[in-house]
Amino acid sequence: MKIAVIGAGPAGLSCALELARKGQDVTVFEADTAVGGISRTISIWGMNVDYGPHRFFTMDKRVADFWIDTIRDDFILVDRLTRIFYKNKFFDYPLKPLNAFVGLGFIESLYCGFSYLKASIDPKKNEKSFADWVSNRFGQRLYEIFFKTYSEKLWGISCDELDADFAAQRIKGLNLYEAVKNALFKGKAQHKTLVEQFAYPRHGAGEVYERIADRFAALGGSVRLGVSVERLVIKDGRVSGLDTSEGFFACDEVVSTMPLTDIIEHTDAFSDAVKKSSRQLTYRNTTLVYLNIAQADIFKDNWIYVHANNLQTGRITNFRNWSPDMLHGKGEAILMLEYWSYDQDELWRMDDSALIDLARREITATGLVEGRAVGEGHVVRIHRSYPVYARGYETHLKVLQDAVDAVQGLTCIGRNGSFKYNNQDHSILMGLLAAENIADGARHDLWKINTDYDYQEGKSALNEERSK
Repeated sequence: MKIAVIGAGPAGLSCALELARKGQDVTVFEADTAVGGISRTISIWGMNVDYGPHRFFTMDKRVADFWIDTIRDDFILVDRLTRIFYKNKFFDYPLKPLNAFVGLGFIESLYCGFSYLKASIDPKKNEKSFADWVSNRFGQRLYEIFFKTYSEKLWGISCDELDADFAAQRIKGLNLYEAVKNALFKGKAQHKTLVEQFAYPRHGAGEVYERIADRFAALGGSVRLGVSVERLVIKDGRVSGLDTSEGFFACDEVVSTMPLTDIIEHTDAFSDAVKKSSRQLTYRNTTLVYLNIAQADIFKDNWIYVHANNLQTGRITNFRNWSPDMLHGKGEAILMLEYWSYDQDELWRMDDSALIDLARREITATGLVEGRAVGEGHVVRIHRSYPVYARGYETHLKVLQDAVDAVQGLTCIGRNGSFKYNNQDHSILMGLLAAENIADGARHDLWKINTDYDYQEGKSALNEERSK
């Protein structure tokens, strides 16, 4: 078969390599000038940085084997250190009871305890929103302190409008009791969202996908960088090719990781009703502002969640605390501040100099740099990086899934392609299983990956391999 893969991120490249290994004729189209998608690594000021903090972990042996076969011994296990910045204080994350008690104070801690007891005795019925779900498990007070502000920065909507589905997928089984238990009795039963160690390539997260692309090319596969896909062409209910910025490309199968809404909107064969549902689904954009700090020893966190209402940034990453090989002997540190927005928001339309000035003011306001010289800035914009789980989204998503399933030769995978908040392991698994569906006639239901509420975070599969 002649197969086109749209997108050279984790899902697209994993699928392309597996298809090439199975003897298929595969071409990858990537609109960007490099591979890796939102897991890309770039070099600025002589050091490596990622498009965000990308830790890797999986409990799925297929994914672990694929990842380790790709990176070999060129990865390390990083001890995770993350905190929450709230009311000019730093709180350990995962939760540590004494630290939280001291930070909140006796009276506030008492309120949190009573709030949790109230939620345990009289929980909200019919959990429909993220606010309902979290309040029932932590109490209203802790929800407002440690969940509400950050979540509303990320999604740009009220937590009452954010679907409970999101919380169920990302933090299944976690409540205040479990969080305290994990803090006091660490061990095999540790909750998956609280893992304190993760695997990381020595030269950055994107190194994995650069190697996958090299292996794919060695098998005769083609990655066409800087080529955008403009339209999916369907004839008689079957894929016949793609209209690209370089012209028409005829093929038998298409694997798409581009936004699902784009595939629907730019394909004439889909009905107006399907396109109407597609327009009800939205994506959130990410703006990354990197700052060069003239001193290496700033703070030891990998990243910090910013819950402060007076700051627009939602997360601060210190790339000096990931892998020494990324630093190339430099004595500075690179901090990255994340900002989230929609297309129409002023934040998304700000020019680079204004964004860098904003980031400088905000990093100073946190007290993290303590008068150290903040040097140059660098801005990266990532369009449609997060699918928004607005309440009722699954009804519209099901319409799109059914429409895609009705087209022979079309497979949609990846975070944007499936409209699922995937981590790398979810997207790699989608790619591997999609290849089996196409080349081997398997019947994996790819829509169910990362929707079964059994989040795949974990460390056992990679830790066991690393210890050999």
